[in-house]
Amino acid sequence: MRRTVFNEDHEAFRETIRAFIEAEVVPVYDEWFAAGQAPRDFYYKLGELGIFGISVPEEFGGAGMDTHKFEAVLYEETARAGVQFGGSGVHVLLALPYLKMLATDEQKKRYLPKFVTGEEMWAIAMTEPGTGSDLAGMKTTAKLSEDGTHYVLNGAKTFITGGVHADKVIVCARTAAPTAEDRRHGISLFAVDTKSEGHSVGRKLDKLGLKTSDTAELAFVDVKVPVEDLLGEENKGFYYLGHNLASERWGIAFGAYAQAKAAVRFAKQYVQERTVFGKPVAHFQNTKFELAACQAEVDAAEAVADRATEALDAGELTPAEAASAKLFCTEVAHRVIDRCLQLHGGYGYMNEYPIARLYADNRVNRIYGGTSEIMKTIIAKDMGL
Repeated sequence: MRRTVFNEDHEAFRETIRAFIEAEVVPVYDEWFAAGQAPRDFYYKLGELGIFGISVPEEFGGAGMDTHKFEAVLYEETARAGVQFGGSGVHVLLALPYLKMLATDEQKKRYLPKFVTGEEMWAIAMTEPGTGSDLAGMKTTAKLSEDGTHYVLNGAKTFITGGVHADKVIVCARTAAPTAEDRRHGISLFAVDTKSEGHSVGRKLDKLGLKTSDTAELAFVDVKVPVEDLLGEENKGFYYLGHNLASERWGIAFGAYAQAKAAVRFAKQYVQERTVFGKPVAHFQNTKFELAACQAEVDAAEAVADRATEALDAGELTPAEAASAKLFCTEVAHRVIDRCLQLHGGYGYMNEYPIARLYADNRVNRIYGGTSEIMKTIIAKDMGL
C-alpha cells in the first residue's frame, strides 16, 4: 500500500539526511562504537544541518514547523544505515517539548538559540538509583534559599542519556514533600547548567546496546540553581512529565518500527549474497517464509506508526493510543530482528554486522518510556478493565 504520511518536503529532507549519513557518519561509526559515544563536535554538524531547529519557532533560530514527520524520517534513515546520532535524540525528542511548553519568553531567548545550533546540548534527569520507574519516589531535593534568589539542589540521577556531553540538564527534584492524598505532589523541573559548582558526571555507563549514546550517572551537591531557571510552576513537575509521555512513546514506537524495517533489509541483502551448500541462502523455502512473515509484521507496524504520527501531529494522540503503538511496534521489532539475526547464522552474532548491533540496540525499547507491562496496564485501564 502506498504511504501517505510523507510529502515532497519530507522526501527531500530524507535525501539530505541519507547523503549526510553516508558522508559524515558511516565512515567513522566504528570509531564511535569503540569509544562508546559520538564526539561532541558532531552535534555542531547536526546544528548546522538544521536538525535541532525543525520545530523551534523561527524567532529563536528554528524552522518553526509544527510536525514530528521530519523526526520520523530521521528514525527511518538512521536505522536504514545501521547508525545512531549519539545522544542527540534526547536533545530533541525529550528536552525540547518541555522547553516549548514550560519556558517563559525570557527563558526561550536564553535557551533556544544555542539549542538550535548545538552549542548547548540538553539532557533530562528523571530516574534515580533505587527508584526506577517510580518517579514519585524520587529523593533529589531543591530547597529555596532564604533570600529567595536560588534553589539548592542535592541528589543523584542515573541512566541519563546524553549526560556526558550535556551543557544543560532538565532535573526533576522535590521542592515539597508528598501529601497523604498525592505522593506525586511536590516535584519541580529545573534547567541546570552543568558548569555549576557541585554538579558532577559519574560513571559513563556500559550498556548492552546504544553504544554511541553517552549514558551517565549525575550527582548534585549543593548546586545553586537561579530561580530564573525553574521551568513551569513549583510542585507541578509530575503533571508536566505525564503530559509529554505520549510524544516520547510515539518516538520509541516509530523508532522500533524503523529498526524492524531495517532488519528485514539487512537480512534480505545477506541471504542473497551468502551461499550455503552451493546455493544462496535466499533460495531455501524457510528463508523465503521467514522473511515474508517478517515483512508482513513490518507492514502492520508501519501502519500503526504512521497512524500514531498523524494523530500526534493533530494533537489527538491519547495516552492509551501512544501506549498501544509503543507496545505493538516494540514487540514486532523484537520478533522481527531476532528472526532476521537467525537468518545470518553465526555472523549475526558479530558486531561487525549491523544486525548484531541492531539486536542489542532494540532491546531497551520494551523497557524505557514505560515497560511493555506498563503499556498493557494503561491500555487495559482505558478499556475499562
